[in-house]
Amino acid sequence: MTNSTHLYGQLINQLRQHSRACDLRHLKALAWMVGALLCSEELNLAAWEPYVPSRATKAQSVERRWHRFMENGRISVMAIYIPLVLAALSRWKQQRLYLALDTTVLWDRFCMIHLSVVCCGRAVPVLWRVLEHGSATVAFETYKPVLRRA
Repeated sequence: MTNSTHLYGQLINQLRQHSRACDLRHLKALAWMVGALLCSEELNLAAWEPYVPSRATKAQSVERRWHRFMENGRISVMAIYIPLVLAALSRWKQQRLYLALDTTVLWDRFCMIHLSVVCCGRAVPVLWRVLEHGSATVAFETYKPVLRRA
């Protein structure tokens, strides 16, 4: 738990510095989620439980906490994520940046189109769109709105 607690401290400092979120509780929950994701190396919500301090006695209670966060309509993903991306990009001023457009098929049913900024061997997703499409081959007219928004 001490590694995740230390990581939480660093994450919450970054989120508070660069985010325009209205409620500190949202940033705290997000920091715990990201820290648990990094420590567990899994997208499985149940695997995050050992990395987050909680008074909950059942794993199901912890999972419900994450579901409430993800379904909260008052949380603006853009208000949290975009300032973090812009802060990262501002530190890469002297580096060459590339835009990468990629697709991923999930469960042979959904296609996720994501636009990333690539620098120093790292890709940072900036925009994404998920559509019901069974193939990774997508027509230009389909991903054109993603490029236009970028």
